[in-house]
Amino acid sequence: MDSLSRDLASCSSNSAKSDENINNNDDLEVDNSRCVLLKIATLYAEQLMSDLILDVDGVAYPVHRLILCASSEVFQVMLMNREWSECKKTRIVLQENPVAASVFPQFLKYFYTGQIKISHKTVLPVLSLADKYNVSDLMTLCLEYMGQHVAQAAQRGQLIAWMQYTMACGHNKVAKACQNFFKWNLEWSWLDSDLDELEGETLAQLLQQNDLVVHNEMSVYKFVERWLNRQRESCNMPEGVERTPSDCTTNTSDSSGYSESRMQWDALVAAAFSHVRFPMMCPNQLATLLLSPLTQQHKDFFMERMAVAMSYQSGQYERVWEVQQTAGGRALFTPRLYTEDMWGSVLAVDNFHSLPCYHMRTFIFSTRPAVADVAYTDRMMEWTVELYPKGVWFRKSMLIAWSGTYDVPEAVLRTVRIAITCLSVTAPDTYLPEPDVRVKIGILVWGRQNGVAHISDVAVRVHRFSAQNRVLNIDDALDFDELNTPLYTPAQPASPGNKQGRCPKCVESNTSTEPSHLMGPNKDQLRVQVVILPLTDYCYVSPAEVAVGSDRLGP
Repeated sequence: MDSLSRDLASCSSNSAKSDENINNNDDLEVDNSRCVLLKIATLYAEQLMSDLILDVDGVAYPVHRLILCASSEVFQVMLMNREWSECKKTRIVLQENPVAASVFPQFLKYFYTGQIKISHKTVLPVLSLADKYNVSDLMTLCLEYMGQHVAQAAQRGQLIAWMQYTMACGHNKVAKACQNFFKWNLEWSWLDSDLDELEGETLAQLLQQNDLVVHNEMSVYKFVERWLNRQRESCNMPEGVERTPSDCTTNTSDSSGYSESRMQWDALVAAAFSHVRFPMMCPNQLATLLLSPLTQQHKDFFMERMAVAMSYQSGQYERVWEVQQTAGGRALFTPRLYTEDMWGSVLAVDNFHSLPCYHMRTFIFSTRPAVADVAYTDRMMEWTVELYPKGVWFRKSMLIAWSGTYDVPEAVLRTVRIAITCLSVTAPDTYLPEPDVRVKIGILVWGRQNGVAHISDVAVRVHRFSAQNRVLNIDDALDFDELNTPLYTPAQPASPGNKQGRCPKCVESNTSTEPSHLMGPNKDQLRVQVVILPLTDYCYVSPAEVAVGSDRLGP
């Protein structure tokens, strides 16, 4: 309150000076809005002239109808519409949950001052109040904060609560950012408290996605198993399979309660594991699952799914075709984005700021030709990946064709290009034609947000390589301008004759934010992982993936 008094005194002094200037300059426009805001804030701080009391969780807050109506559409309808009983009351009791009630003073103060302190712990209850009372400007502030702190929320055990709330309330941009973090970092060290918040419907929705990034399908199984262990208490189910109904009750032998809990638990296990793609597991992994206590508790359920998996792995495609006709059956035979070494390679570029313009790095690796063991051969798929992190330069050249010679002008593309070449398809001038190769390609890009490293961007392409189409260019996996804006101003560029001079974009003298896609202690390492997975006729590919996958070649 003392600070408000000092601010008001300062404003009075400034106002007097402004009056003198007005006398000398009739057309001078004066902005004294800060003082007006301080006067309004004083009404709240000193509880002056209040005409209404809000009762929240037993605490009385003297307020002004005019301020509430100007700030909130809900309060406007409540206090000005005579059909509402609150219109004539001088004391209104608001029903808020304990978490929302704890931040209600800050929420109310925002109406008078336009200022509020939010953190990863308080932003969600503040947003819930802003949603409930339709305070649109405060909703925008909260959603902007959440969008900029998704990774930090995951680190502190708040992400799943953020994700489920924004999904339920239609805040699609933030909900999408939270969903992407969850899908692309499923093997994150999730806190148990965070998993407790994860609802079964949300888990099922996310596990159905094809762009889930995991080491292998066994990682998905282990995640679901861990989540179920956190849900066990809510179903009153004990550990192990040798318990009797009397062991599962407290001071009672009511077996009907145990039976109901058992049915609830069985339904939860079936719902959760129905989205695990067992056919994507190798026979050794499937054999390992037979020893799992959870598998032994639900033998009928798991044996049926493992039988389907073994049919796929052994090439019994009649059974696979039958399963495909069932609801959700086709997704079981579609690989996710698996990060095992057999499916791709990590591309790391160090000393990024020292790279010259149009620098190109080449990476060579091999992948398995099929997911199923029956289709596996000793021959691996060979790939060459060319990474252009500093743009692409096409030099001036001449094109010689049957109709004549043509000049091809110079062209420069401000893009981060990833060119993927399939070496396993036979060149068109040979006499040993090879079948086309249809694959799903995932470009996983590491990034940092508020110092938290994670997979921040994923680009997926479905493409068919052939003798006439051996190269796929992907240009939008990373933003060129964002990547090539440095955290600091590097050394001066080399002389014009020095071909190793740095990119002009990297030597501009400007104040830049932390580069979100550069890793390492010096923030100068670009890290990208390319994942290439074979697709069969039994895989499900969405129309969006097919449309995006038909990339053109060349510049």
